[in-house]
Amino acid sequence: MIHTYLGKTIRFEIKYKNRTSIGITIDSYGNLEVQAPKGIPDERVLRLLEDKWELIQQKLKEMQDRLEGPQKRLYEQGESFLYLGNNYPVQILENNQIEQDYVVFEGETLQIYVKKMEDESLKQALKRFYYQQCKALIEKSITSYQSYFKTKPRSIRITDSKTTWGTCDSRQQLTFNWRLAMAPREVVDYVVVHEMCHMVHLNHDRSFWRLVGKIMPDYKEKENWLAVSNWKMTV
Repeated sequence: MIHTYLGKTIRFEIKYKNRTSIGITIDSYGNLEVQAPKGIPDERVLRLLEDKWELIQQKLKEMQDRLEGPQKRLYEQGESFLYLGNNYPVQILENNQIEQDYVVFEGETLQIYVKKMEDESLKQALKRFYYQQCKALIEKSITSYQSYFKTKPRSIRITDSKTTWGTCDSRQQLTFNWRLAMAPREVVDYVVVHEMCHMVHLNHDRSFWRLVGKIMPDYKEKENWLAVSNWKMTV
């Protein structure tokens, strides 16, 4: 079906089932599906869609952006970057007296101090900031969850990986992706718990997932956040 409202048109599939309420889902490819009770008038379905129109449009745009993949970042005033799960605008301040470019988070703004207004300088300053923040977040999280484990990590490293959020080797050496500083704290906690559980079970067997679930019962929600948000965790 097709419906136009407030100048926007959406396509959706409607399925009638033995249920008492109307449900709306959008899959990872941006396909909109409405599940409705059998015999319900189309007008009620369309009215619910219109009630949730703004949210639907937002979700559809997020899915489209995700399918298009990471976009070229703009290093200019007001451009926003993820930090702890939220987008914050950057404020760029040039100061040729500083020893090294750096970033501070202040007043809901990522303030970037650089010697020269160059894209690469701004990018590297942001990466250093995320590395530092990630290390602090990981260390705090490990301390918080250490009581669940008999052994401690032998070492902790922050790395620039294109394929993993974290790893644990047979010597209990843990590594974590610096981009985790862009995720909500509870998602960082999940990755930490995941890798610490590998200190007990190196494989992803049933025992491993039972341990993860025992420590963090809602871990699948954290996995899902990473799955749908990783494309925008870039600088």
